[in-house]
Amino acid sequence: MSKILFGIIGVGGFGREVMPMARTYISQRYSHLSAKDVEVVFVETEPTSEFVNNVRVLSEFDFINAPTKDKFFNIAIGSSVARDNVAQRLASVGCQPFSAIASSAIIYDENEIGIGATICDNVMITSNAVIGRYFQANIYSYVAHDCVIGDYVTFAPRVSCNGNVVVEDYAYIGTGAVLKQGSQSKPLVIGKGATVGMGAVVTKDVPPNTVVIGNPAKPMSK
Repeated sequence: MSKILFGIIGVGGFGREVMPMARTYISQRYSHLSAKDVEVVFVETEPTSEFVNNVRVLSEFDFINAPTKDKFFNIAIGSSVARDNVAQRLASVGCQPFSAIASSAIIYDENEIGIGATICDNVMITSNAVIGRYFQANIYSYVAHDCVIGDYVTFAPRVSCNGNVVVEDYAYIGTGAVLKQGSQSKPLVIGKGATVGMGAVVTKDVPPNTVVIGNPAKPMSK
């Protein structure tokens, strides 16, 4: 069988949001192929239905073992650790990550974006940003100039990441959070595994594995 199979991993709310823009991106990128040669499916560990939003749902086992020429995946799961686990598992059996980039996303000059990214509608990435693997940028978020984003970082909707900010691996930035602009000599740093709460305004570095909330953002009391 010569069909190319694309899997959106996760059939939750975010997966259902990613699916339409992923289909559009795939149809544009593979416009030289007929519709019968390409299929886009949802992939779940244990599916509870055969179809969701009129899209076929496969188990991870069936996706991996499907008799297709090539298999590509994009992970629509918010948890950084879960994305890491799924990515390693699928890559180890020969599946390949693909980036799903919305047609309304704006990406300017000299940016580096790692494999497996999910760039949703109305996201903007300006210039000279370096972004790691499996980045998720939800609707209306932006990454400004000279930012460095690590692997498996998640931006919820409307995150404002201003210039000269470093966001380390596995960090989660909540809806509407604002990361103050740093400088070339002293970037603002969000540490590895840190969580920035919804609507927080971050004006100082956030240590690794710390949860900050509020305006200005401060560590959440235990």
